[in-house]
Amino acid sequence: MSLDRRRLIGSGLAVLAAGPDRAGAGTPPRREPPVSRPVGTLDLAIAADAPSTPTGLAIARGGRIFVMMPRFTGAEPVTLGEVMPDGAVKPYPDAPTNRPDPKAAQSTLFHVPNGVFDRNDTLWVLDAGLPEGKGTPVPGGAKLAAIDIAQNRILRTIPLDAGVVPTSSLNDLRVDVRDGRARAYITDQGQAGTGAILAVDLDSGQVVRRLDGHPSTKSEEGLVKFVERRPVMERKGDAPPKSPKGGANGIALSPDGTRLYYAPLMSRRLYAVETAALRDPNASGDAVAAAVRDLGEKGMTGGLTTDSQDRIYLSLQEHNAVGRRLPDGTIEVLAADDRLVWADTFWITPDRWLYISAAQVNRRPEFNRGTDLQQPPYAILRMRIDADPVI
Repeated sequence: MSLDRRRLIGSGLAVLAAGPDRAGAGTPPRREPPVSRPVGTLDLAIAADAPSTPTGLAIARGGRIFVMMPRFTGAEPVTLGEVMPDGAVKPYPDAPTNRPDPKAAQSTLFHVPNGVFDRNDTLWVLDAGLPEGKGTPVPGGAKLAAIDIAQNRILRTIPLDAGVVPTSSLNDLRVDVRDGRARAYITDQGQAGTGAILAVDLDSGQVVRRLDGHPSTKSEEGLVKFVERRPVMERKGDAPPKSPKGGANGIALSPDGTRLYYAPLMSRRLYAVETAALRDPNASGDAVAAAVRDLGEKGMTGGLTTDSQDRIYLSLQEHNAVGRRLPDGTIEVLAADDRLVWADTFWITPDRWLYISAAQVNRRPEFNRGTDLQQPPYAILRMRIDADPVI
């Protein structure tokens, strides 16, 4: 609908609402109702024919696209894949690495929810070490794996055992490699909604668990998430439906690396914490908690990312939309698309394309009384933005 037609319809509705005494000649001039800023659209970058739910997305400088498919049940054949130009997804770096083996926990992949590239184009993959999406992480299975995509091989792994607990479910990752420092930050959303943040020194391998059970990393009670106009509820047999739990989930770094933005999966609030507090092994829990800032409401989101102007992109899952929070706290909706089902992971490329994955998590069997409503291929959408990536 054209903007002029929107104004005409809006004016007509205002006249009808005013009644006959207010609509005739000789009445004071009427003020037109405000017109919302038009919401943009998204382009389909590629349809990924993934064998299971692709929550994670990472794009190399040369354009190679990688997706991460967590093992929610253990039946998923692949957890890390590369998207081919025709949309096919092949195991990456190879099929044997995608076969989880507790006896080779550091060299095989169990449950990969996300991965990112650093500024050297090394692919860092987060493995939660959960072969069936739940239970205690396999010893040695929770790890970071650095992959050389030119040689298609794992260069090194960093165990995360020191930072996980029996109910951990590691979810998202940011890597900060610059100016002689190499750090990583990881969210743990928890299997029961009690989350935490891990700070990792990539040089020494030291792992520190922070904000464990803090209100900013916990799943909020009493919330219901709506996706595709339906509540997302766990439905098992004859048991009453219940809202899923999800602690610390999406994260993003400020351009200078001094702040980490994050949010629980089941929460409408956005938080920030100073990264120096997260990394300091001598800082008390109270000191780290004091460095947390509540940035207010931002809608129901999954993944987050930032651009070079310190604007935070929001995967507005309830609206099939992309939002953006400005440094002054203003939130704007940039684009909406019915294909963006369960908006999940963002990626910004050097040529200023913002990519986002449509993971279709709400269509999984656990939310539909055992029926799998996912419809491959899975859309990876994109739109132009006016800023550079942070890395």
